[in-house]
Amino acid sequence: MSDDIGRIHAALTGIWAEDDAAAQRALEDAFSDDCAFYFSHPVNEVAGRAAAWETVFAPLRAALRHARRRDEIFITGANRRAEGGNWIAAVTHYVGTFAGPLLGIAPSNRLAFLRSGEFYRIEHGRIVEARVILDLPDLMRQAGRDPFGGLLGTEMLFPGPATHDGILPGGDGTASLDLIEAMLGDLHVYDPGTGTSKGQTGEGGYWADDMLWYGPGGVGSNYRWDGFVQDHRAPFLAAFPDRKGGNHYARIGQGNYAAISGWPSMTMTHRGAYLGVPATGKALTLRVMDFYRCAGGQIAENWVCLDYMDLMAQMGVDLIARSNAMERTVG
Repeated sequence: MSDDIGRIHAALTGIWAEDDAAAQRALEDAFSDDCAFYFSHPVNEVAGRAAAWETVFAPLRAALRHARRRDEIFITGANRRAEGGNWIAAVTHYVGTFAGPLLGIAPSNRLAFLRSGEFYRIEHGRIVEARVILDLPDLMRQAGRDPFGGLLGTEMLFPGPATHDGILPGGDGTASLDLIEAMLGDLHVYDPGTGTSKGQTGEGGYWADDMLWYGPGGVGSNYRWDGFVQDHRAPFLAAFPDRKGGNHYARIGQGNYAAISGWPSMTMTHRGAYLGVPATGKALTLRVMDFYRCAGGQIAENWVCLDYMDLMAQMGVDLIARSNAMERTVG
């Protein structure tokens, strides 16, 4: 299995070769012919490798000139959820000059780092199921047309782990995944008056005092638990007080890292204003990917990819149309 993972890792990088033929050979080496692809909105479900090339990979290569894949986290492990299987989980950026339109998003002709959260199920040495969240709202922000207007946390490039060891770190991930599952179990229940949940912070808490939380476009990143509550948790709970999460198809761990994902993970009702959108009263779902680094029995860093393109579409908001209608604010 380790040989397969190394080969797949190399093939995923090879998809960004300058030569189209070499890129397609790498795609064939990474993915089975009938791989099931699930992308974030507006692409959504794509059946088979050839269709994924035409729908996503070729347009991405055309839009991001001279693009390269730059992994920050790349781990593998056996899935603890009932679905089972061996999975890869990755946080990466596609780095290039945003020189052509992508899925209708107007280009900037400047350097862009398109962040991506990815989960891949492996069988017989190839990926047979792929789930990918492209952070298109953050790409719009980088192009100078932020559809959210910077309402919450600090919008920034996702950094790699502080320990610089997130690529196939090795080691057993049981303790890391145990910690994450315990945290999630307590985080789900909260006091509606204060928004607090059992055991998250303080002595013996799940989160380190100097935790860093890296959020998607629209939410941004923050520092320490107070920053997380201010910039994400409090606004989210105010808008979606009945949110229920944890519907995950995959939970894996490797070394000091763990990753979870649900498609969707959350169900909730839109009962308060969120990111400038008044309450709609609609029942909504949210696709989620979380990646964690643990240290000393606590969570030190958390990278979060959320399909806000899909969430906002459910609210009746077309982020691409909104962004393209804006005047550029950079350059």
